[in-house]
Amino acid sequence: MSAASPARWSTPISRIRLEGADARRFLHGQSSQAIELAASGACMPTCLISPTGRMRALALVCLDEGGADLLVLEGDGAAVHQALDRVLFPADRVKLGPVEAATLVRWIGAAASELSPALLNPGVDLGAGSEQPAWLQQPGEPLPAWLEALPELSAEAVEQQRLRQGFPAAPGELNDSTNPFELGLAPWVSLNKGCYVGQETLAKLATYDGVKQQLRGWRTSRTGPAAAEACAPGTTLTTAAGERAGVITSALAGSDGIEGLALVRRAALEEPQLLANGSNTEALTLEIQVPAGFVAPPVGAGGQG
Repeated sequence: MSAASPARWSTPISRIRLEGADARRFLHGQSSQAIELAASGACMPTCLISPTGRMRALALVCLDEGGADLLVLEGDGAAVHQALDRVLFPADRVKLGPVEAATLVRWIGAAASELSPALLNPGVDLGAGSEQPAWLQQPGEPLPAWLEALPELSAEAVEQQRLRQGFPAAPGELNDSTNPFELGLAPWVSLNKGCYVGQETLAKLATYDGVKQQLRGWRTSRTGPAAAEACAPGTTLTTAAGERAGVITSALAGSDGIEGLALVRRAALEEPQLLANGSNTEALTLEIQVPAGFVAPPVGAGGQG
């Protein structure tokens, strides 16, 4: 199946329901997106981050008249629920529901009913391409016929799609040592919404151009166990001059080579090639490129609001 052929894949996610008059205000203060004044029916991408701006989870917030559904796409849904519960005060008019299982269905290529109002349209790349919508499937719920008719991608093809789009996943890219701007998630962050958890750190990064590393894709045509060992996740990257350039975060071996993602230091971002220095192996030359879905960090915008 070619990369251009329409096809779908499904990913388990966590759904947390928040109800009550303060649901939007509460989520507004606990995530990176401007949620409080958004209209009912909106589906908004957001990052759940620590007070120091480190990644905890990627989520969509789907708003309705009664509250909001928080869909945790990447990260630990139970940990997100626990963190929200910990900061929920009795005076907050919010009912925090349990963590429930759901499925996010994505696809590539044209599909018959992409414009259905039931689709999630957050306006960001969810790993299937810019502006491509997605389908939220509840447990026991069948897929619509037009989506069911699409062939399903293999696990290897799904991971290849993720890597080439640069959609971050836990624990390789999404962890407590990375921030949204490093991962190309600028559209998931509002810089003019005012105070929220992690806001000060992200505002400083934007205002002072302080992002020290960025996500990049890499590839080598080499195959075999030695090549796979040389570029395994956690492997240090260096420039041809021997300077430390970053670290590999994800890798996928295929019949025609190995590819993956890496966090590359700012000084090495213009390097077309970097060397992977796996233990007890010969250094491997990797071709470096910007992932298709990566959005450059904002510069000079963090002082707004």
